Order: sequence, then structure tokens, then C-alpha cells
Amino acid sequence: MRYLSCSLLLLSLPLFAQEPPAGGRGGRGALRDFLGLGPAADPVAAERGAKLYAPNCGFCHGDKAQGAGGPDLVRSSVVLHDEKGDLIVPLLKDGRPDKGMPAFAAMTPDQLSDIAQFLHMRVELTANRGTYKALDIVTGDAKKGEAYFNGAGGCAACHSPTGDLAKIATRFAAPDQLQNRFLWPGGGRGGGGPARKVTVALPSGEKISGTLGRIDDFTVDVTDSTGAHRTINRDGVKVDIEDRLVAHRQLLDKYSDADIHNLTAYLVTLK
Repeated sequence: MRYLSCSLLLLSLPLFAQEPPAGGRGGRGALRDFLGLGPAADPVAAERGAKLYAPNCGFCHGDKAQGAGGPDLVRSSVVLHDEKGDLIVPLLKDGRPDKGMPAFAAMTPDQLSDIAQFLHMRVELTANRGTYKALDIVTGDAKKGEAYFNGAGGCAACHSPTGDLAKIATRFAAPDQLQNRFLWPGGGRGGGGPARKVTVALPSGEKISGTLGRIDDFTVDVTDSTGAHRTINRDGVKVDIEDRLVAHRQLLDKYSDADIHNLTAYLVTLK
């Protein structure tokens, strides 16, 4: 019944988006209400806000609000939870002096509200894959990125700019693709990532080690050090697969926006 209910819900979404509710608001507005999204950004106010944002905020947060020296505002919890400027406007007015953000007390409430609308518009455009274009990806400092690669990031322990990463910026010509590659390294080669080592412990106590070929609920394919291929029934065996991406996953909890931008700026120099 659960699968049937989900199917019916998915089928009903297009109809819900097209049929106006009792209040008379249909189409995109009805779908936004159904999904629990806030009101769409006011494009006129957002345009005014863009002109205020650029000279006052863009140098720190990037001209598209996706981060530079300061954090990415498109992913900011303050922006994402804001409704009608209730969180953004007070923050802009008072600033965060302890974090290096100045106060904009001289701006009027309407001006601050316009900046809030600009930020909401940036979230809308980023989320809408039909209009989004990746811009200003390379905003970091390449030298700091190299230092992070060889130091705090620990990247040099597994990778080499003259070895596996040689000319990586040529292989991934688009900077956003290159950035996604190190943020989600398992996304290539059909999601499998690099070849993994595997050890299979048989019920007899024998252990078979090699390179993992294919694994499912019933069998595991192993290529051993001699090049021989074996397909082993998984009934009663223990399979231990090396996780070569564990270091990347651990970094996801540690990256700052500056780390990501700086590392990207360094990697695009490897041509």
C-alpha cells in the first residue's frame, strides 16, 4: 500500500500544479504552497537589491552571492529560513562585527528589504536548473589552495599534481565539473569510483584478496594478484571492501567555503 500511495501522490502533482485552489491561485503558486515553499522573490525589488548588494556585499560574498572571501549566501541557513526579510534585514542592519561583517545601519528598511529580495532571487535561480548557469567558480586563491592540498587537506597523501592529477584541469575543462569531482569523487565511472581492494573470508577460514570486480546480493567477483578471476558465492562468507574515498567523505565535514574555492583555484592550474 505504501508504494501505491507514493505513486498516486506523484501522479497527482501535475494536476495539483494546474488546478487552482479555492483561493484562486493555481499553477506555480499552488505547487509552491503544496511543497511548503515561501513566496517567490519580487523581481523588481530584487533588481533594486542587486544594485545595493554589488558595491556593499559582492566583494566579500561574490557578485552572485555564492561566496568569495566570505561565505556562500545561497546556502546560508539565515537566507534559506528567512521570510519577508525577518532574519536578513536585522542581520544587515546590525552586522556581525565579531565575524568581520559590518553593520549597514545607514540603509533604510526598504533598501535592506531589497537586498533580502535579491538574495531570495539568487536562491531561486540557483535551484532552478532550467535557468542556472555556473558562474564565478574560480574565485579562490590558488596559492592557498596548493597549501591546503599539501597541508591541512591531506590531499598529497594520495594524489600528486604530476601523477594522477597531471593535466586534470584539461580533463575537466569546466571548473564546476572539476570542483564537483573532488566534492563527490564517486560520481564518475558509473558511480563506482576508483578500483577497490576486497578481501573475502570463506567459511573454511581461507581468505581471498584482490581487486573487486562486481558485487551483488548473491556473488562477488575478485581478481587476485595473479590476474585470475573468481566468482564467489556470498552465502556464509564475509566481504571486506576497501573504502578509498573515506578521506573525501571525512573532508565534507571539515571544508570551509574558502577551502573549496581555494582548492578549485589551485586545481584549475594543473593543465
